Amino acid sequence: MTRFGGKVALVTGGSSGVGRTIAVALAAGGAAVGVVGRDAEALAETVAQVEAAGGRATAIVADVSDGAAVKRAVEEVVAAHGGIDLLAHAAAVLRLGAAPELPESDWDLVFDTNVKSCFLLAKHAVPAMRARGGGAIVNVASVYAHAADPGGAAYAASKAAVVALSRTMALDHVGEGVRVNCVLPGSMRTPMLEAVAREHAPEDPGAMLAEAGRRHPLGRLIEPAEVADLVLYLLSDAATAIVGGAYTIDGGWLGQLASA
Repeated sequence: MTRFGGKVALVTGGSSGVGRTIAVALAAGGAAVGVVGRDAEALAETVAQVEAAGGRATAIVADVSDGAAVKRAVEEVVAAHGGIDLLAHAAAVLRLGAAPELPESDWDLVFDTNVKSCFLLAKHAVPAMRARGGGAIVNVASVYAHAADPGGAAYAASKAAVVALSRTMALDHVGEGVRVNCVLPGSMRTPMLEAVAREHAPEDPGAMLAEAGRRHPLGRLIEPAEVADLVLYLLSDAATAIVGGAYTIDGGWLGQLASA
């Protein structure tokens, strides 16, 4: 049997980037996957990639910051595939600006998408996992939970909240057989980062991306597939004793800051 044979996974942020990569990898490992995102066309492409990998997937258009939408998404996955065993929460947004200049609406968008969504997904997915006898959750946070850059207040604070929430959820649910962990990537080569580069360095977004890569001692951006490998390990039965962890995958960035 494949690593995730017989398992059902819900993956958020599945329209692109690391969410899409996780969804395709889980399907290739034998899981049936419910892929959640806001872009129907992009979700259809993810499903096509899942099916090309020999897997099964259901596309669900939903805003993970909306409680009714999350409840519906969970119900659709359960109806389509019989339950939920695994949850990989990769949906996120990034808005830059120091507090005096950052619109309040951007702050709310970042926290609703990055943090409130974790609460809503746990609220509706954990009962489905209980019904299956347990499960595993991995939330994608960021190395910015422990690091700082000018203008990154909303994003860094939201990702620190994801780490704290994940650890608390882990204690709440470990006795029910539901494991919760999170991963903290460095700067990833994703459409989200590319969009930020186009917005803030329209004259040469490639140079901004290259500089982001050079900040890692590894000397480059982190690839979504590298993060997906760690997420899949934490979701797998090989990680049954790992509970409440927060694991950096940042090319040495945090270690470099700690030694400065």
